[in-house]
Order: sequence, then C-alpha cells, then structure tokens
Amino acid sequence: MASLTMGSGLVVESRGLLGHSPAQRQALKPCIATFGRKWHPRATAAGASRGAQDACIGRYAASSRKIVCQASSTPVPYNNNSPRSPEVFSAAGNGVFVLMLLCVLVFIADNLLHLPGMSLLHLNHYKPQWWQWGTHLFCHANFAHLSGNLFNLCVFGKMVEETEGAVGVSLAFLVCGIGAAIAAFFLTPALAHGRITVSVGASGAIFGLFAVSVATRLRWNLKQLLEAAVLGQFVVRQVLEEAKNQATGGLVLGGLAVSHVAHLAGAAVGVALVLALSKLPPA
Repeated sequence: MASLTMGSGLVVESRGLLGHSPAQRQALKPCIATFGRKWHPRATAAGASRGAQDACIGRYAASSRKIVCQASSTPVPYNNNSPRSPEVFSAAGNGVFVLMLLCVLVFIADNLLHLPGMSLLHLNHYKPQWWQWGTHLFCHANFAHLSGNLFNLCVFGKMVEETEGAVGVSLAFLVCGIGAAIAAFFLTPALAHGRITVSVGASGAIFGLFAVSVATRLRWNLKQLLEAAVLGQFVVRQVLEEAKNQATGGLVLGGLAVSHVAHLAGAAVGVALVLALSKLPPA
C-alpha cells in the first residue's frame, strides 16, 4: 500500500490497480503512470508534460476511500516506509507551541528585561484598553505563575489541538481567556485597598482548555471516552476546588490574589463554546 500526501495536508492511500473495476482502473492509470507509487503527488516525474504539471490529472472515488492525484511543482521523493508523512504532521503542536512561546517572550520582556510599556499589556480593571483583553493572557506575575500555566497549556492544549487543530486550540484559548477576563472584570472590584486591580495570566484560558479537552471527547468512541474519563476526573476536581476557594474568600499566593471567578468562567466558556459549535451544521 502506498501513501500519498496531498498539498492540503490530507493523506490518501492507493492500493494500485488491483481490486477495482475496469472503469476505476482506467481512472487510476494516469496517476500511477505519472507519479509512480513512491512519489509525492505535489510533484511530477522529470519527464512529465507541462500540462500535467499545471492541472489535475486524475480524480477517483470509490466506497470508503478516495484518491486524488494532482500535479504541481518540484519533485519530492516520499518515503513509503514511514508510517506518517513528515510534511502532514510537521504542523502538529504548532498552535500550542506559539502560545507557549508568546508567554515566555512576554515574561522575559516584562519580568526580566523590564522593558518600558509592558504594563500596558496588563488588564487594568479601572480603565481597561481594548487590546488588554487579549494581551494580558500572555503576561504573568512571576516564574511560578508562568511555569504552572505553561505546564497545563502544554498538556491540555495539546489534547485540544489533537482534535481541533492549531487554529482551534488558538481560538479556544483566546475565546475562553477573554470570556474569563470579562467575568472577572464585572465580578471583581476595580479598586482594592486603595490600589487598582490588574489581571494577568492565562489561567482562565487554560481552564477553558480543560473543559474543551473533555467536552470534545464525549462521543461514541472507546478511545476518546477513556481519555474523557481520565481528563474529566482531574478537571472536575479542579473546578470544585476553585468553587470552594471562591466561596471561602479566595486564595492569596505570594501576595497575589487568585481570580477563582476567572477560572470558573473560563471553564464555563469552554463548555459553552463546544456546545455552540456542535449546533452548527457540518461543513
């Protein structure tokens, strides 16, 4: 069996010409003749015609499998012995990586280099600026704050990216984080002990990823149901702990008040996001 990697990131499989009807075999012949069974379909063999380089030369569909051969440019050999296409899976984890990298870079600029203007990225509850709703998610008060959030982002962010992709995990992070910030803004005093309340950190967004990672696995699939059960028991404990802390007045760690409201709101937004998207018609 030969695996072909399409430019769109889709992996399709060809079983050659055997096992198909005469019409299907006829449809497959141009693909096999042009690319062979070990050539990347983005490219043509050295002797392929110019027309084959610019146009789709074969399109085939049968039962549960679909084969699409398309010419493009620059021949690239494909390693048929590899179980996964490097090009397709090279993007896996990029969404979480970018989010983590932004958190680290902002922390260095803010807490280590003390660059001017970095405080403008924090969410000011007394007089918020429009960009602060998003930028404060990448700011952190200290290394312990950053380290804990990066760990959870690495674990649960990747779980979300596994099912929703890089764009999905990035949007979930931003939507849940901003939703959590809005809740904290309205439910937290703008002034406390004569000082302006400022919010920083990705915790609300991460609680949203907690919820999304579980909710997206609640389907009739044994593997995903098992993952949902394992992740779910952890997430439920975290949410109950946050609710308990909120009810008892909240925690203060290292002189900084923990926004349990933001954590709970982030989880709620995560659930609402999955429910809302599940109502959309399939593409």
